[in-house]
Amino acid sequence: MRIAVAELAQETDSFSPVLAGLADFETYGLFYGEDVIQRMQGAGPIGGFLDVVAERTDNVELVPLLRGWASAGGPICDETFSQLRGELLDRLRAAGKLDAVFLSLHGAASSVSEDDVEGAVLEDVRRVVGNSVPIAVPLDHHASVTRRMVQNADLLVGHETQPHDPPATGRKTARLMFQMLAGEISPVMAWQRIPLITPQDQFLTSGGPMKEWFDLARELENRPGVLDVSPYPMQPWLDVAEGGWAVVVHTDGDPELAREVAAEISARAWDLREEFWKSGRVPVAEAVRSAVAADDGLVILSDTGDSVYGGAPGDNTTLLRELLEQQVPCLSLVPVVDAAAVAVAFDAGVPSTVTLNIGGQLDSIFSSPVEVTGRVVSLSENVTTDIPGRGVCNLGRTALIECGAVRIVLLDHRSFGVNHPLLYAHLGIDVAAAKLVVVKTASNFQFFSQWRKQMIRVDTPGTTQSNLSEFNWQRLPRPIFPFDELPSWSPEPEVVV
Repeated sequence: MRIAVAELAQETDSFSPVLAGLADFETYGLFYGEDVIQRMQGAGPIGGFLDVVAERTDNVELVPLLRGWASAGGPICDETFSQLRGELLDRLRAAGKLDAVFLSLHGAASSVSEDDVEGAVLEDVRRVVGNSVPIAVPLDHHASVTRRMVQNADLLVGHETQPHDPPATGRKTARLMFQMLAGEISPVMAWQRIPLITPQDQFLTSGGPMKEWFDLARELENRPGVLDVSPYPMQPWLDVAEGGWAVVVHTDGDPELAREVAAEISARAWDLREEFWKSGRVPVAEAVRSAVAADDGLVILSDTGDSVYGGAPGDNTTLLRELLEQQVPCLSLVPVVDAAAVAVAFDAGVPSTVTLNIGGQLDSIFSSPVEVTGRVVSLSENVTTDIPGRGVCNLGRTALIECGAVRIVLLDHRSFGVNHPLLYAHLGIDVAAAKLVVVKTASNFQFFSQWRKQMIRVDTPGTTQSNLSEFNWQRLPRPIFPFDELPSWSPEPEVVV
């Protein structure tokens, strides 16, 4: 059998001022043809798909098209989306007869002019391959599931955990796809949108209401005839016309069962809606004091308002400013995206003392520059690494600035490595010796797990802040909880045929 394989993924923060261009995709590896297979072994949903193919004894011919994955950021530039969309479709048209398409998408991408990037791409792909060719789609579970998506895909399978395990989602999707191709199952899909939006504070699936909701999904999958139950708590900074939470359920040829399961799990989310709004965020000054006073071991300060993995620019200086003002006595690590400051550090060289205005340039609404005088102690350029499960990451140019006990790592662009220990280790810092590390994410702390003793979720402002009422919503469908009065709501799942 012949299966086309592709990925086109980005998570959009509608409130980020930094548009996503072609360079954002190239940073993480924009691959074509056979390079997709060679470079994605063990990484992302495609890596999981390849694991399943390797287990099979029959003849599976892969037709790799392209892999374009960008970090979360502002809306995709129209020119970039048009180019990547066109290249994907051109390669698909040239692929010849296919038995299936494995198309990895994020689910929460929009461009400057297109709300629903995934829906548009799936509609195009369906038009090319026809109605008889299955299209299997692994998604991030923070997707905004739209009508065009459910109408043009045979499988929409979301992540089961946060932090995510993209290869596992790829394996799950692939196994269902191969069962479908073998005639062992006939997937039927039910879809329910939920008029709900919540901040990121309860997004981890290891505890709290999100664990309860996702545990229910796994329980429901044990019912005879249920193939997949995918909850989609949409990431909360996507201002689109079909925004909000959703559920997708796949059953084996049983539309009524699909509808029943979708209604049950949707109702549970609605019942838990108040719980999803509970927060353990700590004010900035208090968070820094608590971290300094903590017992030995690494304390993670989660910069929730400047979550690069959620699309924020990465140059918010709120926590850096507080660390300097409190003159923290312990080794503290802070990343900041600032290409101009990196250039100054490179011009000065090692060792030198420089005065820099750091950050607050990309996000000038929620942040402002901080003047810092410190020593340039290390520089690096174009360090590239494979981050397990994520693929290639190019750090570009980085500079390490020493300012008292604070070590500031400047990056010239947003990179997945901004929240990875490699960022510090490759500049000569022993992470085990640090007391504090600012991590610009609200949930992906796993890379520091071997040192982590405590995590403090800091209530910082920014384009990924949890105070959603601060944003100027323009397109989000209304009414929606909690912005509007919704005293009652009952699910009415739609079966997709």
